[in-house]
Amino acid sequence: MRLVLRLAKLSPVFLALLLVAGFVWLQASPPTLLRVGSGYAAKIVCSNVFLAGREPAEVLSEDVQAPGNPLLRLMRVNVERDAGLVHAALVGGIAPVTAMYRGGLGCSVLADGAKPESLAAVNLASDARESAAEPQALWPKGETVTPRPDISEILSRDDLTGPGMRAVVVVKDGRIVADRYGKGFDAKTPLLGWSMTKTVNAALIATLVHDGRMSLDENNLFPAWKGDARAKITVAQLLGMESGLAFNEDYGTVADVTRMLFLEPDMAHFAASLPLAAKPGTVFNYSSGTAVLLSRMWMDRLGNAEQALAYPRKALFEPLGMGSAVFEPDESGTFAGSSYMYATGRDWARFGLLLADKGVWQGRTILPADLVEDMWRANVTSGGRYSRMQTWLASRRAGEGAAAPNDQFALQGHDGQSVTVIPSKRLVVVRLGLSPASTGYRPDALVQAVTKALE
Repeated sequence: MRLVLRLAKLSPVFLALLLVAGFVWLQASPPTLLRVGSGYAAKIVCSNVFLAGREPAEVLSEDVQAPGNPLLRLMRVNVERDAGLVHAALVGGIAPVTAMYRGGLGCSVLADGAKPESLAAVNLASDARESAAEPQALWPKGETVTPRPDISEILSRDDLTGPGMRAVVVVKDGRIVADRYGKGFDAKTPLLGWSMTKTVNAALIATLVHDGRMSLDENNLFPAWKGDARAKITVAQLLGMESGLAFNEDYGTVADVTRMLFLEPDMAHFAASLPLAAKPGTVFNYSSGTAVLLSRMWMDRLGNAEQALAYPRKALFEPLGMGSAVFEPDESGTFAGSSYMYATGRDWARFGLLLADKGVWQGRTILPADLVEDMWRANVTSGGRYSRMQTWLASRRAGEGAAAPNDQFALQGHDGQSVTVIPSKRLVVVRLGLSPASTGYRPDALVQAVTKALE
């Protein structure tokens, strides 16, 4: 009995020691999952604070904690506005990660803990917060729109625009015919496209093909692949997600995609190090690593880092008047062509209109028509789901509504981002928001309702 009483007295001491030991261990060697969570929180808060002008507490609560892993509810952030830094860690400073803002480039995770001074060489001019278009001119030259009441009525329906909607924009025959914004957001709020960035990345490659600086048939793409079977991978196979490279795109775990986006200082180096899982051209495998490799590849064609980092604005954003668009790189200076582009709903619509018009913008050819057409041509291995140019294809079979037109395709991104394009109808439907897969939301019914009303 005395022994039991002694142990009862000592147990609080042992428990306290155990808690202290656990805390020290978590600080010294935090699990990878916690580091991924901190990197995610730092990155999302940083971009939304410095690009979209939102409040840190709002972004942490609404964008990071509410839809994510329960552990993210323990995340805390500290913003140093003057220094352009956002620090994130679990309560008590566990698994800390910092993201850094750079003018013109948005935010990057400092995945290896590098000092901010190491990134000064790739700093550009400040972000173009306002549209480059003429404010009083009709969209897309300016920002003046004339809504159609019937389309505005469709956009007022929450069942069609979905939970967490932040922006919906409909373009018909080169004009915005209706748009709507969620509470706290408006036509000037830049929003993250997630994997819609992949299609912008593909369009940048198309501009270089148009200029004769790249070819889709090229292989021997990276020095690390020299002398092995990966040297046979072509640009076209990367664009069609048919490279055969191993890559795990599971966002629910510590997988290749989360490790690359939040833990790797050089995303392209990480993606290029992965082995083949299949013979190139024989298997469809959706891979954000593939898109980052495409970024590194086209950037290497432009001579130096400064020219490469300025290229998206020079080749696409300025000609289209996409003044809000910011394409964000990783810590090493490689654009995260898989995931990280911010733009307003109207600027995403400008990009969609360029594709609807087969690469022609106000009489000027920016993209080769045949490569835009590859955005609605199925690749070899996806069973008609994915195109040759980093877009998703609609089912050609009739479902609840009419069968999709043969040229309908979509840019799609995590948490419910989409830009649906139908060139034969000169129709673009942009839908941006925060709608996790668990909500079951898809924009199909919205697109069908708008299409029917405009016939």
